[in-house]
Amino acid sequence: MSIFDYNADDIAGNKIKLNQYSGKPALIVNTASSCGLTPQYEQLEQLYKEMEGKINILAFPCNQFGAQESGSNEEIKEFCDLKFNITFDLFDKIDVNGAKTHPLYDFLKKEQPGLLGSQKIKWNFTKFLIDANGIPVKRYAPTTNPLDIKADIQKLLK
Repeated sequence: MSIFDYNADDIAGNKIKLNQYSGKPALIVNTASSCGLTPQYEQLEQLYKEMEGKINILAFPCNQFGAQESGSNEEIKEFCDLKFNITFDLFDKIDVNGAKTHPLYDFLKKEQPGLLGSQKIKWNFTKFLIDANGIPVKRYAPTTNPLDIKADIQKLLK
């Protein structure tokens, strides 16, 4: 199994086969527009630009932590465009925990559990590094600066 076995809807509602991201490492992150960590959008965009087409970044808005992503998909996209001018891929708002967890996140949490083996996502901006074959290789805490992941990404490019 890999992330390439999954589909997800993009922010505009188009069904995306995640196998289109094969061949490059990816960073998957659950995001929110009204969180203290929201400035990480800027760092994610900077990382995306610095890696010049060598990495995919997939952002999945989620409203499960303090209702910090309460807007519609259109409002989320507008916020990301106006505030951060993001150019990486933004997806449909999903659940990352609970009965309605998106299947991709069930897989990510199983493959890369958190502290003490927890399979819960604890907060917005939890990050998963995926290798070019779609295999999750590392999980990062919400507070990890995306730019601090660059060295791990570069190791996957060798």
